[in-house]
Amino acid sequence: MAGLLVLAIPTVMALARSSWSGDLGSHGPLVLATGLWLLWHCRDEMCARRTPARNRLLAAFLVTTLAIYLVGQIFDFLSVQGWGMLGVGTVVLYRIYGSGGLRVAALPLAYLAFAVPPPGWIIDYLTFPLQQAISQAVAMILAAIGYPVAHQGVAIFIGTYQLMVENACSGMNSIVGLTALTIFYIYTLHRASWRYALVLVFMIVPIAMLVNLLRVLGLVLLTYHQGDATAQGFMHLTTGIILFACGLGLIFLIDKVFQRVIKRQEGGT
Repeated sequence: MAGLLVLAIPTVMALARSSWSGDLGSHGPLVLATGLWLLWHCRDEMCARRTPARNRLLAAFLVTTLAIYLVGQIFDFLSVQGWGMLGVGTVVLYRIYGSGGLRVAALPLAYLAFAVPPPGWIIDYLTFPLQQAISQAVAMILAAIGYPVAHQGVAIFIGTYQLMVENACSGMNSIVGLTALTIFYIYTLHRASWRYALVLVFMIVPIAMLVNLLRVLGLVLLTYHQGDATAQGFMHLTTGIILFACGLGLIFLIDKVFQRVIKRQEGGT
């Protein structure tokens, strides 16, 4: 355990200085704190399902995760270093609780992985098609209702204004944040299986795309009617917060519908 702290402390400090200070990783400290709380909360069940750890498997996992951690630290790949640290923590849990206890901690560990933002090149690779799709959809919607609009790549031209669909408006921030909160919500409220968690997680991408489409649509209209200063000032942040809350509300609503369907099926059998 002391060895894990030696690895964790410098990694957490590095994350706090860099990744957690940006939009994509701003949820990191909250995820870390609540994720550790989830592990502490399920410790009794982990003890009840404890099984002996296999020494060979333990050694193989430890060597692999330490290698990942060292590669990340030596080459300054903070995301790789963070995932290596999480891997070492998983090995420690396996050593204490075995595979039986580790299964109990599967969702909390998956949740903790969101404390480490993915590398920037992965984000750029994933967000560019989302940016293009949103800019194209916004241009098509506004053109259909008579606005003088066109788009090229991630740029939207309306009237005398040119707007760029940035990474923050692509939906990736919402996807990452909504996924983390959904896992936390499922585990604390339902203690549901990973299969049920995956069903809800798969719903997040279209929901995030929808709320960010509405956000960009609203900002483009604000820019056209009220000017760039209004759209890029207070309203830019406000629309992001409001629509993120709407996306989270949609996840909760879908969960309620799924729960009713499950109860009806169980009642009918």
